[in-house]
Amino acid sequence: MNTFNEKHLRKQTAPFEKPDNKASSWQLANTLIPFFSLWIAAYMSLSISYILTLAISIINAGFLVRVFIIFHDCCHHSFFSNRRLNKVIGNITGILTFFPYNQWQRSHSIHHATSGNLDKRGVGDIWVMTVYEYVESPKWEKIAYRLYRNPFVMFVLGPIFAFLIQQRFNKKGARRKEKLNTYFTNISIVAIIWALCVFIGWKEFLLVHGPIFIASGIAGIWLFYVQHQFEDSYFEEEGEWSYIQAAVDGSSYYKLPKILQWLTGNIGFHHVHHLNPKVPNYLLEEAHNFNEPLKHVTTITLKTSLQSLKFRLWDEELKKFISFKELKDRTIGKVENIENTSHQE
Repeated sequence: MNTFNEKHLRKQTAPFEKPDNKASSWQLANTLIPFFSLWIAAYMSLSISYILTLAISIINAGFLVRVFIIFHDCCHHSFFSNRRLNKVIGNITGILTFFPYNQWQRSHSIHHATSGNLDKRGVGDIWVMTVYEYVESPKWEKIAYRLYRNPFVMFVLGPIFAFLIQQRFNKKGARRKEKLNTYFTNISIVAIIWALCVFIGWKEFLLVHGPIFIASGIAGIWLFYVQHQFEDSYFEEEGEWSYIQAAVDGSSYYKLPKILQWLTGNIGFHHVHHLNPKVPNYLLEEAHNFNEPLKHVTTITLKTSLQSLKFRLWDEELKKFISFKELKDRTIGKVENIENTSHQE
């Protein structure tokens, strides 16, 4: 990206910053009404077949992802033009998705401000080690990192821990307002689950909402992972780091089938979102199409995105992600070269 584009690219997204309250209200309706309707349908289907219940719940997981996108936009104050309304809807959708509004808003803001910055990792992001850090780390840390990067741990156990447990506790340095909001969210979640368990039964609740929670959690972690963990992503140390480059070169365009694009609230246009978080999700595609340079960012599809599962370490020399196997092969190659040199001498 040249200097001119870096200087003006974000300004070119400015016309799409203003939320359309009618569009936002319609999105809220076409997300929450189907979500609650499918939830009721899944419960009623328990008396027919659990396979049917499971199918309805998995479909409904897509709507819960869409609920989270609304929550996400509210945290950026980009869903409604009214700041207070964003907070109200953000808290409601946060309870539905098990996320405290104030806490996640703060950590996610830090993620946007530090994405791709090697010197400011650790808040609101996925654990990434460089090749040098991994090679120099003690054995226990290597094991921990390998476990963390295991697909089952990251995409199955990860959502359970991150969404069900981690979000229940306030982060270090949280202010009183944020702490109270976390307590309010936790109490609301417990009250709703308790009421549902009393009204329909705890087994029925788990049979219906369990698959919704797991499937939406897997999808959510996958989306966040794949949109930053692609081969030629962007990571630099503080002195070389650029917000614009981190947004455009370090965030992918995840080109999804239209139905999945709709369910995921256009979050596949992640490069546009990171470039300008004030753009509502329903205007991300339009902003992408309007700006020619944005059409040429790294584009991944459902098929090519699966390749990201092998990317585990950031190579600072090659400026790309590599796999554990690539590191191992490189190490073996170096040893063989040393041995060959020794024999020749």
